[in-house]
Formats: sequence, C-alpha cells, structure tokens
Amino acid sequence: MVVLHSDLNNFYATVEKKLFPELAGKPVAVCGDKEARHGIVLAKSEEAKAFGVKTGDVIWEAQRKCPGLIIRPVRFSEYVKQSRAVRDIYARYTDLIEPFGIDECWLDVTHSTIFGSGEEIAERIRREVREELSLTVSVGVSFNKVFAKLASDLKKPDAVTVVSRENYKRKLYPLPAANLLYVGRATAERLRRLGIATIGDLAAADPKMLAGLLGKWGEMLSRYARGEDTSPVRNMNDKPPLKSVGNSLTYFEDIYRTEDVKRLIYVLAESVAARVKDAHLGKADTVHLWVRDKELQSYSWQRKVRPTALVSEIAEAAFSLFLERYKARRAVRGLGVTVSGFDLGVEQLTFDSLSGDYDKKARAEEAVGKIREKYGYSKIQRGIMFEDRAALKMDVRGERLVRPGGVQGDVASPFEEEIQQIPPPDGEEQ
Repeated sequence: MVVLHSDLNNFYATVEKKLFPELAGKPVAVCGDKEARHGIVLAKSEEAKAFGVKTGDVIWEAQRKCPGLIIRPVRFSEYVKQSRAVRDIYARYTDLIEPFGIDECWLDVTHSTIFGSGEEIAERIRREVREELSLTVSVGVSFNKVFAKLASDLKKPDAVTVVSRENYKRKLYPLPAANLLYVGRATAERLRRLGIATIGDLAAADPKMLAGLLGKWGEMLSRYARGEDTSPVRNMNDKPPLKSVGNSLTYFEDIYRTEDVKRLIYVLAESVAARVKDAHLGKADTVHLWVRDKELQSYSWQRKVRPTALVSEIAEAAFSLFLERYKARRAVRGLGVTVSGFDLGVEQLTFDSLSGDYDKKARAEEAVGKIREKYGYSKIQRGIMFEDRAALKMDVRGERLVRPGGVQGDVASPFEEEIQQIPPPDGEEQ
C-alpha cells in the first residue's frame, strides 16, 4: 500500500493571506469572536509562530508575545471552499481520499502508478496546490496511514517526506511517543512513567503490558508503533456503520462553575440526540463523558443507562458523571458527550415504556424539534441556556464544534460529517 497524508500548512491563516494580499509577510492570527467568549487563537501564520504565538493562546496573550499581531475573524465558508478546491486536485490521482479535518487528508495511491511513484505524486500535488491555489501543503508518503501522518509532520511547510519500510525505524523511532496518532498528553505521561518516552520505546514494549495499562487502545498503539497499521483509506463518500455518535467542544475560556459545565453538556446532548435521530439509530444504552482541564489533562468515563435518545436523559447522565468523577479541582476547557450501544429501533419492553413515561418526554422533545425546523433553532431554547449568550447562539445541528482525539491541525472542521465516530479521548477510561 502506498499512502499519502496531506496537511495544509497554517490553513486558516494562509487562506486569509490569500484573500488579503496586503497581509503578506506579516504575523497573522485567526481568532474566535471575542464578544462571544471565543477569544482565542485558532490558527497562526509562520511569522506569528516565530514570536511564539500558539494555537489556544488567549488573544491578549498572543498580542503580548507579538505586539504587531494582526487579528482576523473566522470565515468557515471560505475555508470549506478552499478545502474542496484542494480535494479536487487530490481527486486527479485517486478516488480513495479520506478527510481528517478540514485541512488534512489521507490518499491511497497504490494503483495510481500511471502518475509515478508515491513521492512523485506527492511532489505533483504539492506543486499544483501552490501554483493553482496559492496554498502550501506538506505531504507524508509511507506504507500505512499512521506513518504517512507522522511523515507529513517531519518537514513543514511546503515539503514532501518519505517514510519507507527501510528507513522508518531511523526516522520515526527517536520521536516522542506523544507524536504518534492518538497518544495525547495523559497517555504520554502514563507511558513515560513506565520508561516509554519514544515511539521506538513503544514499539519495543511488551504488547500485553500495554494492554494491561491502556486496554485495547494499548494494543492498537503497540501495532501503530511497529508499523502494523492496516486500516484502509476510505473513499470520502463512504459512510461506515456507526457504533457511536458524539460531539465535543473546546470552550474559549476556562470554565469554573458547575452550572456552566451543565449548560454546555446540554448543548452537546442536543447535538448528539439530533444526530442519533437523523441516523435512525434508535436508542443508546451507554453515555460517555470526556473532560479536558485547563492544564490540557484529559479524562473520560462512561455509564450504562436505560436505552434512550432523549436530550434530558443523555445530558443528566453525562452531568452526573462529571459531578461524581471529576476530582481535578481545575477549571475545565473541553467537554465531550458520546452515546453508544444502539438498539437500532428494536426495543425491549420496560416499566418506563409501558407506563408511557418515556413516550411523553419523547413527544415533548419532538414538538420542540418541529418548532425549530419551522422557525429556526434559536427560537426555542431551554431555560438553562439564557445565562450564556454564546450558548444561545450555538446551532448544534449546523455548527461544527471543536472535537478531541489527537487531531493535529488548526482546528476541528466544519467540513466533517454531521455524525461522527469519535476516536477515544485520551485520558482515564474508567
């Protein structure tokens, strides 16, 4: 298999410079709406990076690092337009294109030899993206998806890097274990305590020991480190069977109050319930909660519930997990809610179903849904939302929220599918 991983460099900021040529050579940061409490850096130019500006910096913090920093607003529609134009270039070489956010894609070019080797195709793509769209892309070439992504990160911007079966140990094994796909901060720290600091250390570690430490994800990471990833590159139009549906957000200021956590959990539960309904998945019997604190430490827990697709029940289960299990005593920055264990519409009779309790709640939520469809999402809101203007403005059916899961890039994508199989959040699975 010959796999490319393409990563558009500083995508949002580069698009801004393309749209406004007077920004050339200047430090630029794309930031969320300050008035709506979204005032953090979402993307930055190379010039801003040179001053130490980082994704996630609060605006005032970024301006202190770089006094001449130019702040630009988010223009999702334009970013989506540019992303599609890039993917049209990819489609010249293969129809096996798997998006990984708005600015990243895997391409399987195994059967595209008419255009040359994987490296030659990557160079052609890099040149065409630059010449036709005035954007730059870093492309990794390898024999599986995980190593292709690692390769694209090795040299930026506007570069091609090949990781082969002959050189992967030399190029990749000295890298920090945290560079591997789905190894986040918490997992990296747990590995470090065991003396596993690099990808090479991870590859050499006993798989059974890793499974004991991290469960099935330990086994997966062991395979990844050894170059044994065999996952195919899916056609971007393919929709795999859904095992879970979720959404998550990284809020744009620290959250200190439990009532604010509850409010945002309800925002996420609205999104999840709507997507479950749209996909005709029936009811779910497991609710998962992901939390990231202000120090970027992540945690996740899950709970069995009575089969449900109700917003209120999903939200209350997630919030009860937060109250019971979150003991870090640090402000919260990220939250995620996911449901799984779908009955696909085949229900078991329970006391609740026989009594009509569930049906009453379901009819009430359906009535709310119909009002929103007719008059707009914001026309009817839960009372809990009215203390937060930013929460009131969120359209959970249409707005893309930042998600976790080890994704490297500017920010999560409005281009991704409405219904997602979210990868396991890095943290404590209990």
